[in-house]
Amino acid sequence: MTRVALLGLPTDQHSSFLRGSARAPGAIREALHSSHSHLIASNGVDVAAVLHDVGDVQLREDAGDFDRMVDAVRATFAHGPTIVLGGDHAITYPVLAGMAAAGVAPPRIVHIDAHPDLYDDFEGDPLSHASPFARILERGLASGLTQLGIRTVNAHLRDQIARFGVRAFAPDEHGQGLAALPAGPTYISIDLDGLDPAFAPGVSHHEPGGLTTREVLDVIWKTPGPVIGGDIVELNPDRDIHGMTATLAAKLVKELAARISADATSSSG
Repeated sequence: MTRVALLGLPTDQHSSFLRGSARAPGAIREALHSSHSHLIASNGVDVAAVLHDVGDVQLREDAGDFDRMVDAVRATFAHGPTIVLGGDHAITYPVLAGMAAAGVAPPRIVHIDAHPDLYDDFEGDPLSHASPFARILERGLASGLTQLGIRTVNAHLRDQIARFGVRAFAPDEHGQGLAALPAGPTYISIDLDGLDPAFAPGVSHHEPGGLTTREVLDVIWKTPGPVIGGDIVELNPDRDIHGMTATLAAKLVKELAARISADATSSSG
C-alpha cells in the first residue's frame, strides 16, 4: 500500500469568530492513537501501515506563515499523497498552492461544509477562513469545485457560486450531490461544521441541519477519484464534548488515508 503523509498546520489566525482550532492537530492525533480506538479503516486497511506522520509546521502567526505552509505542503506532496490537519479553513488555500508548487496538476475539489467559503474579502481579510475557495479558484489552483452540506448562502455567495461555476448542494440535496461527484484527481476538504452539530459539536460555528457521519463517509468512498489528498479543518477542542468531534476527525483521517492509499496503489500498479 502507498504511504500517505499526515501534516499538521496549527493555525487559526484567520478565524472570524472564535479561535481554538490551532490546537486541533494535537487533539486529532490524540484521538487517533487513543487506547479506546483502533487503526483499521472500513475497507480493512491497517492505517498504522499507511500513515506517515510528519508532524506540525512551526508557525509564528505572522505574514510569513502562508509561505511556511506552502513550502511544507510542497515538500510532502513532492513525495506522495498527503492529508493535512487544520487549523481553520484558511489553510486550504496555501495547501493547494503548495500542491501546485510540487508539480501537482490542479485537482477537482470536493468540499464538505456548512459554508461555501467563497467570500471575496471577509471583514477586510482576503485570507479569511471564509474566503479560501475564492482565492483558489481565482488562481486556477483547482479544476472545479463541488460542495456538499452547504446551508448558509447569502446574495454575495450566490454571486460567487455563479461566478466560479461551483456546484453547491444543500443537505437535503445530498443524493444529487453524490451523483455530481467529479471523476479525475480529487482533493477532499472536510470542514467539520459541514456535519450536523449533533455529530460534531466541537466546532466554532454551529449550524444545525447538516450532514450525518455516514453521509460524509459516503462522500469519501463514493467520489470517483482517484483521491490524491485532503484536509480536515475547523475542529475547536475548546467546544468539544468528551472528545466526540476529535474522535470523528480521527475516523475521517483513517478513512481518507485508506482511500487515498488504495487509489495511489492502484494507479501505480
